Formats: sequence, C-alpha cells, structure tokens
Amino acid sequence: MRLQDKVAIITGAAGGQGKEEALLFAKEGAIVIATDMQKDLMEKTGEEIKAISPKSEVMVHNVAKDEDWKKVVDLAIEKFGKVDILVNNAGISTDLNIVETSLEKWDQVIDVNLKGTFLGMRHVIPHMEKNGGGSIVNISSIAGLTGGSGASAYTASKGGVRLLTKAVAVDFAKKNIRCNSVHPGYIETPMTKELFENEQTHDWFQSLTPLPRLGKSIDIAYGVLYLASDESNFVTGIELPVDGGYYAQ
Repeated sequence: MRLQDKVAIITGAAGGQGKEEALLFAKEGAIVIATDMQKDLMEKTGEEIKAISPKSEVMVHNVAKDEDWKKVVDLAIEKFGKVDILVNNAGISTDLNIVETSLEKWDQVIDVNLKGTFLGMRHVIPHMEKNGGGSIVNISSIAGLTGGSGASAYTASKGGVRLLTKAVAVDFAKKNIRCNSVHPGYIETPMTKELFENEQTHDWFQSLTPLPRLGKSIDIAYGVLYLASDESNFVTGIELPVDGGYYAQ
C-alpha cells in the first residue's frame, strides 16, 4: 500500500496510460479523483476504480479550461481536505510538421498538453503548500527529449512540459513539493492501437526500441507510481524515460 490514504488527481484517466495509473494507485491505497473528457468511458472506468477504492471520484474534465480545474480541485478539498498527488496525464497527439499544422491544430495541442499541465499545477500547488508538500508527475514524451520528424506541435508541447516541470521543481522544492516528468517511448495504448495494428509499422517501431518489445501502459504506470510515492522523496526535477532504451541510443 505505497499510497495509503493519499489523495491523487489523475487526468486523462478513462483509458490507456491514465486508466492503468488510476487502477494501480487505487490498488496501492490511494483515493483517486479520475478525470477525462470522455464521459461514458470515464464512468465505466470509474466503476473499476471504485471497486478497489470506494471513496474515489470520477469527473468529466476539460484540462484546457480553468473553470474545470477549479471544480476538480474544489471537490478534492471539500471531500478530502487535501491533494497529495497530481498526475497530469491528459494529452493529444498530431503527426503534422510545422507547415502542415494549422493555427487551430497548434492551439488545440498546446492547450491540452501544455496549458492543461500549467493550469493543473497552478490550482493544486497552493493546497499542497498548506498541506506541507506533495508530488506532481507530468507526462511528457520521448518527443520532449528529442526532436524527431513531424509532430511539431506535439513535440513543442511535450518539450514545454519537460522544462515547466523543472521550473516548478526548483521554485517549490523548499515547500516540499516535488515535480518530475515521465517520458514514454513507443507504447501500445488505445490511441496507438490503429497505428500498431499494421504489422510492418509495428515491427518498424519495435526496431527503434533496444528492448525487444513495445511498451505497455502498465510500464508507464509503475514509473509514475514511484515518482508519486514517498519512495522518491529525495527526487525532484528529473525526466524519467520509460522507453525501452530508446533515449539511450
């Protein structure tokens, strides 16, 4: 029970990595406030979470909206009196290069991936300060560590998450608030299912990863669990690649 009685907000928790994180946190004793834009799917996932951690809550939540964040954090404080952990997991992707990217698409990706992370921390940190500390885990990407080709808006957003994480880690270390980022590699999730269904594409992406398989959502969840737990209480400002060795090349 590595998160016994801790209150954790996890965004993008309806499926994929966020769902695995929420279920794992619940198994480790946390009260989870799981949020997502996908109402029906979030409610279904919420039933699984509550079967493990009955006090947990589910909310429909657009991370790019300030007023939505206020509702989520207000619920946490009103019901549980604190927020110990924030996992900024919600995100969207695009594979367009900078010329192909419309202003609308750019704004959409930056709003969800970077602005959403900013808003979450801005709302949660004052309560963590009052509570004597906390742990923030921001989900970036290997695209936040390297350039790569295409996906200009996605890469910019995830690079922004990486450095925003470090800025917050330094600014609030004296308040015992830790802030770290996780950088998934090529992971099999509902979002990548269609891409990896093509055997040739699947094998090509696997060939880029030194370990002999693609990652799974639970691989990311275990990394997030470590950074959220007290086991990492002397760890802040790091970037943790969970990528099968991709970034080591």
